[in-house]
Amino acid sequence: MEKQNVWETYDADRLKELEHFTKEYMQFLDEGKTERECIDYIVNRIETEGYQELEAVRGAGRSLQAGDKVYHVCMNKSIVMFHIGSRPLEEGMNILGAHVDSPRLDVKQDPLYEEGGFAYLDTHYYGGVKKYQWVTIPLALHGVVVKKDGTTIEIKVGEDAEDPVFFISDLLIHLAAEQLEKKANKVIEGEALDIIVGNRPLKLEQEKEQTEEGSSDEKKTENKKDPVKQGILKLLKDDYDMEEEDFLSAELEVVPAGKAREAGFDRSMILAYGQDDRVCAFASLKAMLELEAPMRTACCILVDKEEIGSVGATGMRSRFFENSVAELMALCGDYHDLALRRCLAASTMLSSDVSSAFDPTYAASYDKKNAAYMGRGMVFNKFTGSRGKSGSNDANAEYIAYIRDIFEKEQVRLQTAELGRVDLGGGGTIAYILALYGMQVIDSGVAVLNMHAPWEATSKADVFETKRGYAAFLKYNGMNNTK
Repeated sequence: MEKQNVWETYDADRLKELEHFTKEYMQFLDEGKTERECIDYIVNRIETEGYQELEAVRGAGRSLQAGDKVYHVCMNKSIVMFHIGSRPLEEGMNILGAHVDSPRLDVKQDPLYEEGGFAYLDTHYYGGVKKYQWVTIPLALHGVVVKKDGTTIEIKVGEDAEDPVFFISDLLIHLAAEQLEKKANKVIEGEALDIIVGNRPLKLEQEKEQTEEGSSDEKKTENKKDPVKQGILKLLKDDYDMEEEDFLSAELEVVPAGKAREAGFDRSMILAYGQDDRVCAFASLKAMLELEAPMRTACCILVDKEEIGSVGATGMRSRFFENSVAELMALCGDYHDLALRRCLAASTMLSSDVSSAFDPTYAASYDKKNAAYMGRGMVFNKFTGSRGKSGSNDANAEYIAYIRDIFEKEQVRLQTAELGRVDLGGGGTIAYILALYGMQVIDSGVAVLNMHAPWEATSKADVFETKRGYAAFLKYNGMNNTK
């Protein structure tokens, strides 16, 4: 079924609202290039809107009631938000769930070395990437270093105009005949994704200064052996009070340097790092903040580790979400184990994740009738998975009809899609994990071009329409379609 382009349906007021929203979204992308940065941004934002920390409410001995807004953070990398409705929690919640981690390079725990006059940081790629896309582009370093005494040092280098950037080298075309014979997944090996961080040796006067301060003969020998590495270590010590051993307790992420940009002569698109899945995270956040006096409790889950299987304490597979709901119900005076199970089973959810946008350059990889198109609105994937729907949540027809009805009433533009051609495509989200509770779940979000590349593209209209869709979903009172 041919779908109308969303841009054609917008009047001047709607376009003005769209531009305001997408400007705010691009700022979020610039300030949140890691999970920690995203959670910091979100907490600062929601506290100005009246959200309170769940543990602070419990610690004060207060109870919760309809209209209250609370949140709970897990290890600075995941967050769950609740806007309590007037109906009992046991009747379920309306849930939006997205993830804030994105493919990147992680710095290893023993990373700094010198070779051929360069200082390098050794990395391990995170999530599904085409490794060759990460060479020769400007890179930035974001993250934290935690010292043994618990002091946390925040590092963010490569984003300001005055900052240096980093890069991964590639073989020049004149010598690349053998390299170009390799398959794309072997052109750049994982162990070759080490970033160059310096080329200047520790100056002789600095070495003399250190000797006068009592450096050992062993240290002087090391300075002569790896002078560029020693120069980097001195800079780290001077700028961050950081020793080499502090890399052991560091979480440093290598991401593309630079800000989100409008794309196209018509400025209709956004080109930025990390839109999978921060585009759905931001749209979900805004939908929560716009919600007023819900009947059914609204919930937004923004989690880590989706790109590597939702594992670990901050991933969706952990008990973080379930424990948070239990705490919420206890503070509302409704908690017992059966009530918790009933709440989760009666909930409805939009698993808010991106979908692959149809790319005419690679048309053979898609089923054109069942592909997502940029500019045609919010995307629904009845199922994801791969080859025979393996690993997929497969939404019920009744639930899809319920969503269709809401969107028609609220005049939200939607399209349906699959992740590529049968026997070729595939992917996963957090939907199947929440479906384990017995709740109704479907995948929904924004069509993305260049998914998992350092720079991904979205349509402003799709991003805005997805926010509208999430906001509409939160207003309804479950499967009976009662507002």
